[in-house]
Amino acid sequence: MHRNRFGWCSMVVALLLLLSVPWAGGAAEQAAGRKIKVQPMPGKKAPPAASAPAAKGAEPSSAKAGGTELSPGQVNARSAILMEVSTGAILFEQNADEVIEPASFTKIASLYLVFEALRQGRIHLNDEIWISEAAWRTGGSKMFVGVGTKVPLEELLKGIAVVSGNDACVAAAEHVSGSAETFVEAMNRKTRELGMTHSRFLNPHGLPVEGQTTTARDMAILDSAYLRQFPESLQYHSMREYSYNNILQYNRNHLLLKDPSVDGLKTGYVAAAGYHLAATAKRDGMRLLAVVMGAGTPAVREREALKLLNYGFRYYTLVQPFPQGQPVTTVKVWKGQRDQLGLYPQEAAGFLVSQAQKAQLRWEIQAPAEITAPVQAGQKVGEVVFYIGDQPKRTVSLFSQEDLPLGGWFKRVWQSLLMIHLIDWKLLTAILGSIAVVVILVIFLLGRKSSPQRSRSTYGRK
Repeated sequence: MHRNRFGWCSMVVALLLLLSVPWAGGAAEQAAGRKIKVQPMPGKKAPPAASAPAAKGAEPSSAKAGGTELSPGQVNARSAILMEVSTGAILFEQNADEVIEPASFTKIASLYLVFEALRQGRIHLNDEIWISEAAWRTGGSKMFVGVGTKVPLEELLKGIAVVSGNDACVAAAEHVSGSAETFVEAMNRKTRELGMTHSRFLNPHGLPVEGQTTTARDMAILDSAYLRQFPESLQYHSMREYSYNNILQYNRNHLLLKDPSVDGLKTGYVAAAGYHLAATAKRDGMRLLAVVMGAGTPAVREREALKLLNYGFRYYTLVQPFPQGQPVTTVKVWKGQRDQLGLYPQEAAGFLVSQAQKAQLRWEIQAPAEITAPVQAGQKVGEVVFYIGDQPKRTVSLFSQEDLPLGGWFKRVWQSLLMIHLIDWKLLTAILGSIAVVVILVIFLLGRKSSPQRSRSTYGRK
């Protein structure tokens, strides 16, 4: 009987102890994150934070000012699109998905692969490129390289970017991939990788061939990726003239002469499609790309492209609240070799907004106050959310740029003791209390089961 009474007493004592423990709320855990930073545009009071989840992407092109929808008006070409390069935001589009022959726009896809190979170290600017008969015989616009000669790769880049040399394009393709056919296969793999859903290339230069197609949207995707990945390419595209073999030729992008902010990109023409121009310009830290396809004359394509660029710079602004190359924020690291970690944006942490909505723009940094090592390079740790008023418009993920391994044994043990303040005592008390109740019940049931056996033994001895 004494063990039965012990079971009851133990249960009562445990319940009293459980009830006497203070149910204090725990400190903010790692997953809970720090208090969100809300930053309005300078000089403006921040509106209340929105509770809706952040939407990815950039501000849509149909922004309004004073109740009137912004628009540059009809573009005198088959298709057109205007894009802000760093964010990929579309400011204007007209028949942007109409399928059309790319003409020499194809050369941007070729140049993309050449610059990619340069960055990977597979080729070098001072490589001496042997000019095959296939390259020399290529028709259309030419750099006028000689068959059987050797030309430095950098000279071929100038010949492609400035004078749209088809012969230079074939020579570069053969150098990168061994043959033009293999190079074209790589071009089409790259289009799929970039998300160009309506493009198919059949040669590296853009001379007419049945089945070679693209759209203004696909070209904007390609050109903007090219400019973001290889900004050094503009040193060639911005050249107004180029001379090779004592033959002086001029850049067909005449906007280089008409607007000092224009520094690229590419022209194109085939009879079946008309005149194309992809023009890029940078003003006040914002780079725009205007793609005009299927214009009636070179003058029309230049006028319409410049109209789009002027429209974009007049009515939109790019807000970049975080200096490039610097962390957006830092977080405390427990048990790591270092105690702090900088968080960097996955992409350009800017937001394109119409001038009329600039005062309504704000952003929030959402990141944990503390994390525990190890941390891997490329690991997502937080995000920046841009709002127009209460509406989330763009989310940029924040990542670690480096590996941060565990610290030494002593540091890990010491910081484990210091992390006691992070324990959610309410949750821990509930867990321990539940375990105690289960243990006491088991003891009680075992005690009851053994009591009759002891009683029978006692009576037998009497």
